[in-house]
Amino acid sequence: MNLNDHIRLWNHAFVKILDVRQNALHPGEKLKNYQLPASTYLYITDGSARIRMDQHRYIVEGFHIIHGGKQAYLNMETDSGVAYYMILYKAILALPCGMEIQCLMDHERPFQDQYALVPTRPLHMYQCMEELKQEWEQSTKLAKLHAKTLFHQWVYLLLTDLHEQSIQPHKPDTVTQAIEYMNAHLHEPIALDVMAEAMECSVGHLSRLFKQKLNISPIQYLGQIRMERAAHLLVHTSATLQQIAEQIGYPDAHSLSRRFKKIKGLSPIRYKKGVSQRLNKSKQPMVLNNKQDLPSVMQENALLSLHSHLYNDIDYQYQKNVGGESIMQGKFKMTALSMMLCLTLLLTACSSPAPSASGTQTETNAATTQSGNQATEAGKSTAQPETRTVSTMRGDVVIPANPQRVASDQYMGYLLKLGIVPVGVRTFMLNEGWIEKSGIAADVIAGIEDLGGEFPMNLEKLVSLEPDLIIGSIDKNIEDYEKIATTVFLPYWEGDKTSGPLEKLRRIAGVFGKEKEAEQWITTYEENIEETKKQIDGVIKEGETVSIIQIGYKALYVLGAEGGNYGSSTIYEMLKLPPTQQALEMKDGFETISLEVLPEYMGDHIFLYGSGSEDAKEILNSEVWKRLPAVQKGQVYTYGSLDGTEDEFVMEDPYSLELQLDSIKNLLLGAEK
Repeated sequence: MNLNDHIRLWNHAFVKILDVRQNALHPGEKLKNYQLPASTYLYITDGSARIRMDQHRYIVEGFHIIHGGKQAYLNMETDSGVAYYMILYKAILALPCGMEIQCLMDHERPFQDQYALVPTRPLHMYQCMEELKQEWEQSTKLAKLHAKTLFHQWVYLLLTDLHEQSIQPHKPDTVTQAIEYMNAHLHEPIALDVMAEAMECSVGHLSRLFKQKLNISPIQYLGQIRMERAAHLLVHTSATLQQIAEQIGYPDAHSLSRRFKKIKGLSPIRYKKGVSQRLNKSKQPMVLNNKQDLPSVMQENALLSLHSHLYNDIDYQYQKNVGGESIMQGKFKMTALSMMLCLTLLLTACSSPAPSASGTQTETNAATTQSGNQATEAGKSTAQPETRTVSTMRGDVVIPANPQRVASDQYMGYLLKLGIVPVGVRTFMLNEGWIEKSGIAADVIAGIEDLGGEFPMNLEKLVSLEPDLIIGSIDKNIEDYEKIATTVFLPYWEGDKTSGPLEKLRRIAGVFGKEKEAEQWITTYEENIEETKKQIDGVIKEGETVSIIQIGYKALYVLGAEGGNYGSSTIYEMLKLPPTQQALEMKDGFETISLEVLPEYMGDHIFLYGSGSEDAKEILNSEVWKRLPAVQKGQVYTYGSLDGTEDEFVMEDPYSLELQLDSIKNLLLGAEK
């Protein structure tokens, strides 16, 4: 938001100071996951520390101010010790106020913003803070009033610095915070107005955000996560229904049972019995043809939770038509057929003479001999195995030896490079930037089914494709996929970072027995890397370093030497361009930083991803950016569209890597000229 709107809200707000604290961490001490109980100013007055506020990271030394909103998580660690003040406050609109101000408060929520700055008048602010702390500790009403006056004076100095330094705050994700609040208070009754108050926004605004982002109301979402928790406890514990009800915020077992049946389509007891039976069957050492594993009616039954139209207004009535029959009718027919089959087998067994043990062995040997002779006559050696066993992070998995219908929620480029055309992938992959330049026929891409843009893939569409193998990249989705077909878990992300792209290719090749094809491509690619190194030799001088930054939506990222994305693997790991010490020390593959600390992370050459975005303009026009040595020497290389669907730097599949190598080479050779 602009500073004028920020100031308008401060002028209209009633501010209550909740606490003023003075604290310190000794060398080696840490503050872990402290959830801010209110809007908070953190004023560092001495020492240095590494601070994380939610997903944003700051390295501070000396005077520094960080602001965070209610519900934000604060982490702080120091090697040398750090001293700081904290002001906890609450700001609400004073009544009466106009609708314009109320809407501005709802949509901008400046008292929840996160930002950091180095004060230009640190000693003046320090003196103000000391007086504020002294007055706050006094018990008289006059001292409390003076404390509030000093606080406004302190905020005035801070707002002046915000304006002069052109600092743009980070907006916290209200929906994410609300979901975290739900999970933390799942065992309590949660009213929408109480939750909105905790998020410091109106009920209407919170509901609109949920509708926009998740297409569901907050209370509906709360009901879903409560039922998922109930289902987990039913299957994995021996807790009673009353105990589970109390654990997830329901008054009694009856209320939970009614709600569970509405959402899941089955009573809790029937659900637990059905899932337990499936789990027991899955542990049996048996491999079946995927089209014959379950009758079609049972295949749909495994996904009952997806169908909200299965239920009518009466809690205990439930029906679903499958091919013109209800499930109950279908089950009756299946039972009758099963009884007839058993009776036929019994009569056949009774009418046949019982074979002796020796006779059975003779017949078996004869059959084996005859089968072997036929195979020899047909010119065959040994029959090809129908299955293979592959090792995954979730254990060994038996998969088809030659899967023909593969669905995957990641890795489309890897699969296509290995000659495997998936039957379905997520929407995002069908729009990747390398496709048009890959030489793959348009009808091949058009033949791949769009399985939606979210994780997990659209399960109903996935069922209709009848895959014989599913590749899943997120652990929590694997159980959903396993209900449909054999599934292999190949994590795309490992924590906040990713494994190297060549390692990913080798992992996927190992699943399909395509190791030879993968190594052939890697050999050619590495030869191209060595040729590129020769061509760009001398552009980066001896002793110079390289940084990679990405300007995201309202955020500034520095990419690490390992585990990053957006071309960092090509720049650092493939071409071996020298990273800064900060990039080498990044454990998560990246760090989110504030503009004022940017110079501490920058090397002699800067690769800048996303320079064309609106957010980039403010950064690139700032004095901090203009004073960077790399900028002044013209050693900045801009690339990438920041659109996620238009350039080759978003993904790291073989097609993207080939294009990235050419793009980086051309950037450096163009700079040399």
